[in-house]
Amino acid sequence: MPLTAGQRALLEALLTQRLHQLQRQLALHHGDSRVAHAQELLEARDSGREVDMALSDLELRELGDVSLALRRIHGEDYGLCADCGGSIAFDRLRAQPWVLRCVACASAGERRPGRQAHHMSL
Repeated sequence: MPLTAGQRALLEALLTQRLHQLQRQLALHHGDSRVAHAQELLEARDSGREVDMALSDLELRELGDVSLALRRIHGEDYGLCADCGGSIAFDRLRAQPWVLRCVACASAGERRPGRQAHHMSL
């Protein structure tokens, strides 16, 4: 079932809110300088810093996913599964508005040998 204008507006607001939240978190971890971030990656030695780096890598990946979803939100394919073309449940989109796959396809993809999940799915 296609998303209504109201549902799209809500999802766009959630995406915008998450985008700003991720930008703030990354700025707190690394300041505004990508050079400083690259230097930190090279100098990371202890496991605590490695965990921080892994978390910021996840945040960067999620930031990219959220940005992509914001670009797609008003397009015909937003809310449709990238694998099967079926509708992604609104409750799933409300929880993670940047997801690209329905629950069935996300679950199937996680069960495939050699495939790593990009994000935790609902």
